[in-house]
Amino acid sequence: MKKNRKHYSVTQMIWIVVKYVSLVFFSLISVVPIISCVITAFKTKQEYQSTNVMTLPESWLNFSNFVEAFQRANMGRAFLNSVIVMLCVLAGSVIIGTQLAYVLNRFKFPGNGLIRNLFLFASLLPGVAMQVTVYQIMYELGFINHLYGYIIMMMGTDVISIYIFIQYMENIPVSLDESAIIDGASYFKIYWKIMLPLLKPAIVTACILKGVGVYNEYYAANLYLNKQELKTMAISLYTFTGPLGSQYNLICAGVIISLLPALIVFVVCQKQIYSGITAGAVKG
Repeated sequence: MKKNRKHYSVTQMIWIVVKYVSLVFFSLISVVPIISCVITAFKTKQEYQSTNVMTLPESWLNFSNFVEAFQRANMGRAFLNSVIVMLCVLAGSVIIGTQLAYVLNRFKFPGNGLIRNLFLFASLLPGVAMQVTVYQIMYELGFINHLYGYIIMMMGTDVISIYIFIQYMENIPVSLDESAIIDGASYFKIYWKIMLPLLKPAIVTACILKGVGVYNEYYAANLYLNKQELKTMAISLYTFTGPLGSQYNLICAGVIISLLPALIVFVVCQKQIYSGITAGAVKG
């Protein structure tokens, strides 16, 4: 029996070609900087200055850039600081965000809509425009050059996660709350025993978005953490820049070192990450 083959018109064929060519083109745009960074990381200073960025290094076993970048930038301490900040910020943001979402979603009170609109308005304001006021507040509270001050500040900048929690909580039946109240549960127990476990997919989604942002955050960390022992991974790479030029071979080596922990976490936990993102998507 002959198989039925789908016939395409000329317009459809052109559209298919354009679609796949554009996909390949934009994929190359995304991959080329990473490839260039890997190639540059294995080059010596002389190789980098005498060749273009896509010329392969003479030796792929040249790990001296990685050793020098790790030692000079004190990346071990920087990684520890980044992990401490990220874990504390994620834990605080999840607790604060889920509690706030629980109140705004389950309790109807005067000003509920106003609070939601204020959060929406706050998300539209550029962060740079408020840095003068934020810096004055941080200075008056004595939070500058303290890791805990930076952590507290980062906890309060997570409007998107709050809306993710509210959106997902709208799909949880109110009857669960009512049944728990009949059984004598308090509002906090309902939140802790029922809402928080059911919000796990949304929490995974919010933690991925927030975690990537906190781990890669540069501007605020460079502004509020000036001591050498408080530097995070993002600002430790600034060690290799200066008025006489930047050492891009060391910078690229440092970038790869900073990417490795995130890559390992993604490879090990990709199943949980994908399932969390899928389950945390907006339901119809």
